Amino acid sequence: MGALFSHPSDFTPVCTTEFMTVASMEEEFRALNTELLGLSVDSLYSHIAWIRRIEELSWNGMEHVQVNFPVIADLNMKVAHKYGMLQPNVSSTQAVRAVFIIDPQSVIRAIVYYPLNLGRNFDEIKRTIQALQKADEDHCSTPANWRPGGDVLIPSPVTCDEAKERMAREAEDEYALDWFLNFKREK
Repeated sequence: MGALFSHPSDFTPVCTTEFMTVASMEEEFRALNTELLGLSVDSLYSHIAWIRRIEELSWNGMEHVQVNFPVIADLNMKVAHKYGMLQPNVSSTQAVRAVFIIDPQSVIRAIVYYPLNLGRNFDEIKRTIQALQKADEDHCSTPANWRPGGDVLIPSPVTCDEAKERMAREAEDEYALDWFLNFKREK
């Protein structure tokens, strides 16, 4: 998987806290076979100066984090325009806080937009990647607030007979709350 995330500008407060956070979680994302890729409409030299400064800072228990993932310098805003990262009535020169989760087949599987003044929750981005991987691996869905190890949803039945069978089935690792709401217990 890949996580492409845009930010409005280098040397801004919210972006700095986000880069510190995601850089501190880079190994967690790598453990999920997920590569990180940042983007802003600033220059390569601005990125270098900003990242060097980030690596000197300490905040929220993070000290001198290393930013090891690439950051796209999108000065001409080609990538930002193609991915819809510039939003009308917000800014014509700053990318919104967008996250694109892209699978190994280069298919965008999830898109999350945050306003310019709101920092992202990278724990939720990580959880989204885990849920996508779980759903792909087990051909299931994940319920609200799912976390790794939590019960998953079995796809809905497509016939009346299948719905009746599921309601009557007594399986140790499955349970049904109703004909359309069937769960599989995780071990």
